[in-house]
Amino acid sequence: MSTPQLIVVSGPTATGKTRLSILLAKALGGEIVSADSMQVYRRMDIGTAKATAAERAQVPHHMIDVCEPWEDYSVSRYVQEAAAVCDALLAAGKTPILTGGTGLYIDSLLSGRDFAGREEGDESLRRQLSEDYDRLGGEAMLATLRRFDPERADKLHPADKRRIVRAIEVYRLSGKTISQHDAETRALPPRYTALRLVLSYRDRADLYARIDRRVEEMAEEGLFEEVEKLLKEGLSADCTAMQAIGYKEAVLALRGEIGREEALALIRQNSRRYAKRQLTWFGREESAHWIRWEKEPDFDAALQRALGLFST
Repeated sequence: MSTPQLIVVSGPTATGKTRLSILLAKALGGEIVSADSMQVYRRMDIGTAKATAAERAQVPHHMIDVCEPWEDYSVSRYVQEAAAVCDALLAAGKTPILTGGTGLYIDSLLSGRDFAGREEGDESLRRQLSEDYDRLGGEAMLATLRRFDPERADKLHPADKRRIVRAIEVYRLSGKTISQHDAETRALPPRYTALRLVLSYRDRADLYARIDRRVEEMAEEGLFEEVEKLLKEGLSADCTAMQAIGYKEAVLALRGEIGREEALALIRQNSRRYAKRQLTWFGREESAHWIRWEKEPDFDAALQRALGLFST
């Protein structure tokens, strides 16, 4: 492989990605580019585990706080904006350290995935298809999709309204199926060459214990107060940003539907489930180098290993 243009620090939640990325950025004179689908939202700091002000003061961070919580931030927008940041850093002779746990954002940015004709959409068509779904049902709409894109239809559940509607919309607008778009993208050379690191724990129980500690820390730092402030600002509890783990459970507690301890228990449970999905996603990347912590992270050893891999 040619010399990597950037380094990816990924892995499940609560595995030390921020700390290692800062160490790497300092060692290489690089800057951090966040790859987290929730850290893009302003004023959602505690529940998304953003780098603190002190951490951000150590090295520049990008792709954090780039939109308002009521906006629907898409992967296509992320790719466009993050690619511009990475290109500018590379042109300045700096190494981007792509850091985060949103696998779709990472893979889409690295691959140069083409979202033309997919994300822009047509509001009137989307609204009509949404109404058709509500009127006809998921099975009927999935059958419609299957007539021209059986490959995508086989991957979707009838209850997955958003993806079914989007798949039909893309075909109506572009004349190409999403499966075709994806196949064409896979045939393209990647946008960037990257050294991919995945952080985790050797024992899954240690990972879960660290997640539990992270949840307690968030509560102590003011998670419920952060969510309450967002709601008082007029942010709808139904918007995409508020569906993030930590926020949706806190909303239930603030509404009095569950107690705070029950909300924290749900956050711990949902965070563990999310970590499991992240491990599955990153486990598919054959070129990734895994750094599996023992009971506690050894950041010095991880830094030396990463620098060695980057220079070879």
